[in-house]
Amino acid sequence: MDTVFSKGTTKQRPFTIVGDRAYGPGVIDMKASLVSVYYAIRCLINDGKAGFKNVHILLNSDEEIGSISSKSLIEETSIGKKYALVMEPARKNGSLVSARRGNGKYTLNVQGKAAHSGIEPEKGRSAIEELAHKIIQLHGLSDPENGINVNVGLIEGGSSINTVSDHAVAKIDIRISKMEQAESLEEKMEEICSSTDVRGTRSLIKGKIIRPPMKKNKQTERLLKKIKEIGQDIGLEISDTATGGGSDASFTSALGIATIDGLGPVGGNAHSENEYLDIPSFVTRTELLAHIIQRLSEE
Repeated sequence: MDTVFSKGTTKQRPFTIVGDRAYGPGVIDMKASLVSVYYAIRCLINDGKAGFKNVHILLNSDEEIGSISSKSLIEETSIGKKYALVMEPARKNGSLVSARRGNGKYTLNVQGKAAHSGIEPEKGRSAIEELAHKIIQLHGLSDPENGINVNVGLIEGGSSINTVSDHAVAKIDIRISKMEQAESLEEKMEEICSSTDVRGTRSLIKGKIIRPPMKKNKQTERLLKKIKEIGQDIGLEISDTATGGGSDASFTSALGIATIDGLGPVGGNAHSENEYLDIPSFVTRTELLAHIIQRLSEE
């Protein structure tokens, strides 16, 4: 569930424990969270608490690619729900996540004209050269102070080293802090792609916003206050933060449901060979989750 690693990675880099840390592919993002959910519910059942009866658990395996198939299921399941507790891992310092930037994914296709680069290069129109111009211009749309970032993360093109490329493709990721930023940013991207730096080439960009921003609204603030109070009751100080990473929390938040993310155990270095889980946090965060479920169920 929710891991970016390819099949066979666990054989190359199996689960290990060194001191107070556990290592392995997906150990914090987010296998530990799934185990935490299981034990929180089991704890409530074993203690004779009825809170578990009010929980609808939804697990999806496509979060890392934008929840393409599960978005509609998440939105359908959210109907009539009062709270959404999202089990992405806590930040390295233990903070919960109360706000996230929205993100979109776009594909830019550039068409040129092939020619032999040694015999008659003047007859060619390089799609790769045109794409290079576009990449610089697209990156120039980033505005960190206002929470906007444009990143060309993948490129490919051409057919051989001695051929003027007749095609090139770029995969683009954008991040926004406010939904109203999306329209203006898309217009600027379209404007860049409508002009030509290499005569004889054509560019076409397609894509959309796949997750709206998760705002720290009044509903979220009220839920966060309750969680902080619960944390105090069990001797756990709770802080919160905003992050640029995407999450399914954006979907429930956009529907007006009080949403808190990052309720999983503490860890770090997700998606890397050094991904780790802070083992002591596993117990405390599982206890916190069980208490949250029970307290909210008693309202």
